[in-house]
Amino acid sequence: MKKATLLIFGLILFSGLLFSQQNELKVLFVGNSYTYGYNLAHIVSIISEGTSTKLITRKSTIGGASLREHWRGGRELETKKIIAEGNFDIVVLQDFSMSAIQSPDSTLKYVKLFTEYNSSFGALTYLFNTWAREKVPQFQAEIDEIYRQAARENGGVRVPVGAAWALAQDLRPMVDLYTSDGSHPNELGTMLSASVFVRVICEELPEVLPTLYRIEDASGETVRLMNHNPEDAEFCRRIANAVTEFK
Repeated sequence: MKKATLLIFGLILFSGLLFSQQNELKVLFVGNSYTYGYNLAHIVSIISEGTSTKLITRKSTIGGASLREHWRGGRELETKKIIAEGNFDIVVLQDFSMSAIQSPDSTLKYVKLFTEYNSSFGALTYLFNTWAREKVPQFQAEIDEIYRQAARENGGVRVPVGAAWALAQDLRPMVDLYTSDGSHPNELGTMLSASVFVRVICEELPEVLPTLYRIEDASGETVRLMNHNPEDAEFCRRIANAVTEFK
């Protein structure tokens, strides 16, 4: 009787451990410096640790790359090979920052090609709806519309990062999300972008976002991936929750 009780207890405990484990999704970020700046893919993975779905992230990026270059394998990019061999659940597409304004037909064309390609390997397509540059905020509506069209025509999921940046600047006009070039994201901008990605993909955010995270490199040196004050982290969380209610 005692052995039977212990066996039942062991099975219950084992079942509890199984059900308490996080789900995992493999996510590939395809893009350029907007994606690799301040380790966006890593920050997305770190934030997701506080949700029910752990995001295992990887990136295929090079500075200034367009989706056209990714598709054609320019500049030694191997994005299509990575997708074919990576067994990804999600592929995130980010076109050149001005493409939606200067060459929207190209953005739409290569989103379509990549969506079909991703689907052939079992991956869903998510679209990184980027922000307007600091000096031309009026372009945000036009950028958003191209990404809405791309998502609508291809059954993709639009991640409204640009809307999050716009709302953050409306609510806190002095908030600094850009680096000095007025185009690329700084550390806080990356934190806000990552929060939106986690909210859309995982459909939730942790109750409290992480504020400090360090790793050790291959040489044993400490590398800081993020360092935010709690107020800024909570601001990012609130903005991400707000814009994804109507994504």
